[in-house]
Amino acid sequence: MPRKKKKIVIVNDKMQKNYHYSLVESSGINFDSEFKPELTPKEMLKLGIFGGVYMRDCQKEFPKSWFKSAKLAEGKRNKKLNYFSISASIPLSYWQKKGWIYKNDPRGWFQWYCRYYRGRRIEGEDKRQIKRWKAFKRHVVAIKNNCRQGDITCRPKQRQAVLHWAYDSRDY
Repeated sequence: MPRKKKKIVIVNDKMQKNYHYSLVESSGINFDSEFKPELTPKEMLKLGIFGGVYMRDCQKEFPKSWFKSAKLAEGKRNKKLNYFSISASIPLSYWQKKGWIYKNDPRGWFQWYCRYYRGRRIEGEDKRQIKRWKAFKRHVVAIKNNCRQGDITCRPKQRQAVLHWAYDSRDY
């Protein structure tokens, strides 16, 4: 399948001003062979992630359809908007201190995933983020090893956390 024609995206939100990137792949396809997320960004937003505070000010960057059924907080973070109604997030400041935030994706992994899903590719950064995603699978293994399949009351915090990383923990 031929590559799509490049489209330039210009970002102006609370965390980035005049950031440009190119979409070089069609949305939702041609992922790295090692990267097999179980959920799309749209599905994640609809299920409920990050207490509903993630990406509220940058909706213009992404398809409107992603936000039609998204669970977004009106004000502060609201754990009840998360699929498992539990907080499973570490503050962005922690991720920054650890050096896990890529300078062009200041909101972290999920922002990278949304942009990757849409068709942005950055070879070195994509490899790094995919490696991080793969490492998070240890939490999926822990759920599977310690819970009866389908018992979503078992390890809800861990289930919510893996949901933030595009693993569909409702089925384990």
